[in-house]
This record gives sequence, structure tokens and C-alpha cells, in this order.
Amino acid sequence: MTAPIHLLCVSARPVDLWDSSFGPFVVHHAPTLAEAAASLQTRGLDALLVDACEPGALAALAEWPPLAQAGLDLAVVAIAPEPGVAQTLALIQAGVQDVLPPTDTANLARALRLAVERKRLEAAARKAYATDLATGLPNPTQLLEHMTHLVALRAREPAPMALVVLRIEGLAATEAALGVEAANVLKRKVAVRLRSGLRASDVVASLGADTFAVLLAWLDAADAGQRVASKLAQALTQPFSITGRERRVGVRMGLASFPEHGEHAEDLLRRALAQAAQMATLGADAAEAIERLPPRGQLAAANDEE
Repeated sequence: MTAPIHLLCVSARPVDLWDSSFGPFVVHHAPTLAEAAASLQTRGLDALLVDACEPGALAALAEWPPLAQAGLDLAVVAIAPEPGVAQTLALIQAGVQDVLPPTDTANLARALRLAVERKRLEAAARKAYATDLATGLPNPTQLLEHMTHLVALRAREPAPMALVVLRIEGLAATEAALGVEAANVLKRKVAVRLRSGLRASDVVASLGADTFAVLLAWLDAADAGQRVASKLAQALTQPFSITGRERRVGVRMGLASFPEHGEHAEDLLRRALAQAAQMATLGADAAEAIERLPPRGQLAAANDEE
């Protein structure tokens, strides 16, 4: 049986999604866009349907701050009477997949199913080309794409955010001492430790062989980015267990705050990378000690779980 589509329907009137071969649908209702904003946090939603037939409703949808994020996460379909070309294109650019006239609601179930499937294919394709194979983390392309959408959202919904860059010293020494796979395990454990110290809304990405980025998508205060960055860097200087050996890394840290250090994703990334290159290494003594470890040998297996 086809898995049900979980749909958030924004409408002051009932929208009939009859028993269609393109379903089944599990419908969650919200009478207004304002009330829908909280419901978008519900896990497991696949689609957003907005009834924009009332005068001014389509313009309100285009200006709705959560639309940018909804367009990233969900298949978004609107019902509206004869929107103009310019207005329709503006909605498509904001993430709406389809705009149906109210006279075509007979095809609503079909449009929703196809929009959801397109969104799933898009997500799979993005993950395939934008993932670092060693860690499973987003790569620079995906990070910049996500940051660009988030910056656009912040233009409508101002809030501080920050990008932290962490350059890791000690991965090359681990590879020399224990081999390529051990270095990959260490890199994955660095990623896990970073992820464990963050909120669900934050993003960890891989920027290359020895560099990670952490996007702090929402900060409670403008200066919170520095505190979080320092906490993450300190956490990484604690030892890791790799094939039964204790391994330590050094960390160089860079920070770029939005909007203080730039209002474009590329500018923020460039600033954080430059600062990380100039900063002193945290845990430098530990990183230097790695270079003095004995060469790779026959090692007993160990439980490497963090």
C-alpha cells in the first residue's frame, strides 16, 4: 500500500480530498497562515496546501516569512484564481511547486502527489551530489545552498546566526600512523561530536579533508556564536578512541556572524575560513604529540563508540 501523504492544509473552508488513487492523505488543518507557522514544526509533514482564493491571499502568501523554509522542506501547492505570470513566477521562486485555479480542484490530489514525488526526487538528487562520502555530511555546495536560503529568510524574519569553521590538525598524522580508514573513522567521530553539541536546527558540513563548518541557524543573542564556537572547539580537544588507541586533535577556529560580517553566504564562509587560518591552534600540544606516536602496527580491535 502507498504510504499516506501528511498534508498541512491552510484554509478557512473545507478542502475535499476524496478517496483518490493518488492518496491516501492525512490532513492537518490550519485556518490561517499565522496559525500554520507553528504547525510547520510538526515532524513528518510532506506537503503544504494553501487556499489563496480570498482577495489579497496570494500576495499574503508571497510575503509570508515561513514560505522560504517551507519551500525547502515540503511540496507546496496553492489554489488561487487566475494569478498573473509575474505573481506565479514569484511564488515558484519562493518554493511553491504548483498554483491551481479553484475550477481545477478535481486534479488536486494528483497535483499534490506529483509535487511530493518531485520534492522527494529533488532531495535524493541533492543528497547524491552534495554529500561528503567520508562522513555523510553536506559538502560546501549544499552548505552554501542552505545558507543562501536561510539568509533570504532572515531578510524577512531578522535574527542573528553565525557560521563557525573548524580546521582539524591531526587527521594526517592518524592516517600516517594507523592508515586511511582509521583517519576516516576519526573524521566521522569529529562530526558526531560536533553534532551532539548542537541544536537540531543547526547544520554540520564538511569543507574538505580537514575542515568542518557549523551553521548556527538561530542564536538567542548576537554574541552567542562565539560561546558556542569555543564550546565546540574545546569538546574536540578531548581524546578520541580509534582502534584501541587514544587520539587527540588540534583545532583552529573561525567565526562569521550574520549580519555583522556579511549578508551573503559566500562572504560569511570566506570570512570564517580566513579567520580559522590565522588563529592559533587550540590543543596544539596534543596535536604535536600525535606526530610522535609510533608507526602503524598490528592493533587489537576496540569498541570505538562515543
